[in-house]
Amino acid sequence: MNTRQLFQQHLAQTSLAPIGLEIASAEGNYIYDIAGNKYLDLIGGISVCNVGHRHPAVVEAIKKQADTYLHAMVYGELVQSPQVHYAALLAKYLPESLGCIYFTNSGSEATDGAIKLARRYTGRTDVISCNNSYHGSSLGALSVMGSEYWRSAFRPLMPGVWRYDYNSAALIESINENTACVLLETMQGEAGVIEPYYEWIKGVRDKCSQTGTLLILDEIQCGFGRTGKLWGFEHYNVIPDIILLGKALGGGMPMGAFVSSLHIMRSLSTDPVLGHITTFGGHPVCCAAGMAAMHALLDEEMINGVEEKGNLFISLLKHPAIKAVRSKGLLIAVQLNSAEQVMLVLQHSLAGGLFSDWFLFAPDCIRIAPPLTISNEEIKYACNILLDALK
Repeated sequence: MNTRQLFQQHLAQTSLAPIGLEIASAEGNYIYDIAGNKYLDLIGGISVCNVGHRHPAVVEAIKKQADTYLHAMVYGELVQSPQVHYAALLAKYLPESLGCIYFTNSGSEATDGAIKLARRYTGRTDVISCNNSYHGSSLGALSVMGSEYWRSAFRPLMPGVWRYDYNSAALIESINENTACVLLETMQGEAGVIEPYYEWIKGVRDKCSQTGTLLILDEIQCGFGRTGKLWGFEHYNVIPDIILLGKALGGGMPMGAFVSSLHIMRSLSTDPVLGHITTFGGHPVCCAAGMAAMHALLDEEMINGVEEKGNLFISLLKHPAIKAVRSKGLLIAVQLNSAEQVMLVLQHSLAGGLFSDWFLFAPDCIRIAPPLTISNEEIKYACNILLDALK
């Protein structure tokens, strides 16, 4: 059997109609299939490849670390320099109260770990999240997901979860002395790029402070420069008690993290000891790759052009079929008339050399989240293909 047949027979499928693009290589802002076709990657591995595919510094860091050691027991009694130095680098660019990093394998595990941390630290059990929110697919993350369509087949889920509309006064009013944490996406991604109202997210922060509730902000998709600032919460002048990181955190390697203060994080060290453990979280090779990617992001000043590039997309995407364009930097949702229309546009665009996708809770929107290294000429090329598809 060829690779495609083996894929269909032996790899677990998550839909009945996968795209099935057979990848041969990826470089910079492009992916290539086995037939030699070149595709401009408009989603960057779902906001993973912020510095582009195979950034030379990331590849070199992976090779260098592989020449020293791979796995040597990640969490336990060992001091491993890639993990330590990456944590210190992240802490340098975060508020002082977010100086302690727990590396995980994925964003989903970061969500679960943060919920455990909030419950352990506060001694409370209730969790508040939002409708149309996405925080991962493990059972804990699924429990706080904001869509019954995705949850219903896997019940019973974690109890004590209360969901409200994003930007609603009802959410703020519901926060009380029984609430362990409020878990929000800093801006909703899978809902089709929904920003928080400035006064609303400030109100959530204030109510959490008043009630001793921990505010968790999910920066998994909007962190690392995606929105035009290093962290999404910098747009709104709030500081959470815990943040969730993932996707671009590993520079293309699998990583997640939940981040808090040393004081709060120490809750996982006693009663019980080993309150959260992971075999591979903070793997040395992943940490080396992630640290190299973050240095590249900062040293090459990739964030500086993000807002301008986002605005260029907005200015070019004009068509009667486009109902709205919602964006924050290079996290963009292009809303059409229906999910069916989106699928047709995506198919046509793929044939034209453009790879894009849709949103879980906004299937009538095209997802645009390219590497931050995308050029203005590539943006024009992408928009031309999308507009041609709409014709």
